[in-house]
Amino acid sequence: MAGRTRPVLLFDGDCAFCTSCARALERIGPDAEIVAWQLADLTALGVTEEQASDAVQWVSADGTVRSGHEAIAAVLLTAGPIWRIAGHAILLPGISPIAAKAYRLVADNRGRLPGSTCETDSKAHD
Repeated sequence: MAGRTRPVLLFDGDCAFCTSCARALERIGPDAEIVAWQLADLTALGVTEEQASDAVQWVSADGTVRSGHEAIAAVLLTAGPIWRIAGHAILLPGISPIAAKAYRLVADNRGRLPGSTCETDSKAHD
């Protein structure tokens, strides 16, 4: 990952719901690249296709990888003050387990959500 100066958030570009969420994140102005995992060099980022298809992935500039709700918190931590507060809140000890379950619930059912065009199964989540 040498030479990378900005973190990257990887999302499922084949899913309209995930793409809509990624675009919403872009509008809040995080200091990160937001890229469909299908268009990224996963090897260079240190992420497997299995990881990327299972959950949204955050790759920090130093190569640290976070998944799911922790990835969402990480991207929020790079945005404006209100978003940073939300990012910190997601990671609080009493909230983090709930956020993890909420993330998985949404990821497991994203194909049923409004605007979604993706098919979900037990192996493909975002």
